[in-house]
Amino acid sequence: DITEVQLATIVARVESLNCVVEPMTGETVTILGVLGNTAKIDVKTIRVLDGVSGISKITAPYKLVSREYQPENSIIKVGNIEIGGGDLVIMAGPCSVESAEQLHNTAKYIKDTRANILRGGIVKPRTSPYAFQGLEEKGLELMEAARIEFGFPIVCELMTIDQIERFGTRLDMIQIGARNMQNFDLLKACGKVNTPILLKRGLSATIEEWLMSAEYIAASGNKNIVLCERGIRTFETAYRNVTDLNAIPFIKSLTHLPIIVDSSHSTGIDWMAEPVAKAALAVGADGLMLETHYNPEIALSDGPQSLDEQQFKSAMTSITRLYDFLSNEK
Repeated sequence: DITEVQLATIVARVESLNCVVEPMTGETVTILGVLGNTAKIDVKTIRVLDGVSGISKITAPYKLVSREYQPENSIIKVGNIEIGGGDLVIMAGPCSVESAEQLHNTAKYIKDTRANILRGGIVKPRTSPYAFQGLEEKGLELMEAARIEFGFPIVCELMTIDQIERFGTRLDMIQIGARNMQNFDLLKACGKVNTPILLKRGLSATIEEWLMSAEYIAASGNKNIVLCERGIRTFETAYRNVTDLNAIPFIKSLTHLPIIVDSSHSTGIDWMAEPVAKAALAVGADGLMLETHYNPEIALSDGPQSLDEQQFKSAMTSITRLYDFLSNEK
């Protein structure tokens, strides 16, 4: 119930100490996040100001994405889809956009399911310089056409600041891949656009490093961030990566940001994507990402982990059945 005059007085006092104030207004309480060299603030002189009910130190190194700063879950809107609000969110599509025929055929059967965001790679970070690198502008045009035809919001990975500037506003969501999770200049560029960001966990990144990368984006101005667990690298070589299911409930205890799981990249094997996706939902994931291709045998990238039409529809039936069950149990 603070007044505008009281609020302005508090903000002015803190900003006079060369700190940045990030207000967050709720129904009954206004939280002022204070960033900068807060050691110079005399807490006693702030606490006695009219309208101040208490002062708490956020102990986590990540401030804006911390649940200490914002106790309520963030809901991130991608097109007309809300992530983090309890609805089933599934991003599906090919690893790479290869042709108009490929994208149309794949998007057509995705539309028959409850998947609601179309993913497709237009630039690809590949281990080999000789592998298919993506169609870039042409691929984006095909994704935009699919958005119009099928009504999906679209998400694509971007890898450079130049791509953020050229393509970012044309996407409903920008994906920052695992290899770029700590590309800090790129993260700062993501903070300067309003487009929601899907931030994938790095191959060997700790949870704190992952959240600090999210903090880079938030501190640069864009707080529309969704985290994506896509498997981490361990000593195991039987499958592509190890899906860190522990991270999902643990992340939710630390941050207000939604988290989804990419069970295709985290396993690298088509038949494993479905059971791991269901496990992710069971431990509280806010959404899933699945790779699917109308003909994985001719896919230019990640064919072995891509579900064909029959596999995808079967997986979606099973996944949505589990989601409906879990929703009724809450």
